[in-house]
Amino acid sequence: MTPMKRTETSRTARTTDSPTFGTSSHDRMLHAAKSLFASQGYENTSTVAIARAAGTSESQLMKHFGSKEGLLQAIFDHAWQKINQSVRQALQGLASPTDKLNSLAVVLPTALERDSELKLIFLLEARHVRKRGDIVALSQGFMEFIGIFDAVLGDMRSAGQLRPGLNLQAVRSGLIGLFEGMLRDQLLARRINYPAHYSSKEVGDVFNTALRSLLSNE
Repeated sequence: MTPMKRTETSRTARTTDSPTFGTSSHDRMLHAAKSLFASQGYENTSTVAIARAAGTSESQLMKHFGSKEGLLQAIFDHAWQKINQSVRQALQGLASPTDKLNSLAVVLPTALERDSELKLIFLLEARHVRKRGDIVALSQGFMEFIGIFDAVLGDMRSAGQLRPGLNLQAVRSGLIGLFEGMLRDQLLARRINYPAHYSSKEVGDVFNTALRSLLSNE
């Protein structure tokens, strides 16, 4: 067997052993990128490494996603599509806007807990400003989630459940920022012993306390 044949045989073996073998090259690249971004970090991961892990070429990666940043964007787009589907299902049948907001606070962390790699890059990479000045988190799916969140807050105001005079966009940014910050610090505590040792239940307790402070006393 020639050296070239051994290389091809080895490459084929690595590819067929992959849990994504048989899927499209597009999906394999998404899976490989998510795993590498989570284990090595976005900045430390090259497009060559992603293509190799996906069993394809760098030119194919560029064809599908345009750049490494485009690939990260696609990961978040795909994730938000699934999260928003779960959100809509969770909100069905809930009459109270406050109950809907509490449901939002359950669905998002539940979705992230199902996928530890997604959770890591979501919390550590999503809000980083990249070379062109774009914020990756502002994908169509994320903005759709923001629209759902804002609609629930609007319903709460219409129902008299929110304190009067509050800016709804400020409320939304404050609640999402609080939630995201607690989850990020919790993750850092597990990885580098950052002083943020609390449970998921305690995250919910703080969020609910903050929410109660925004509710109308009527």
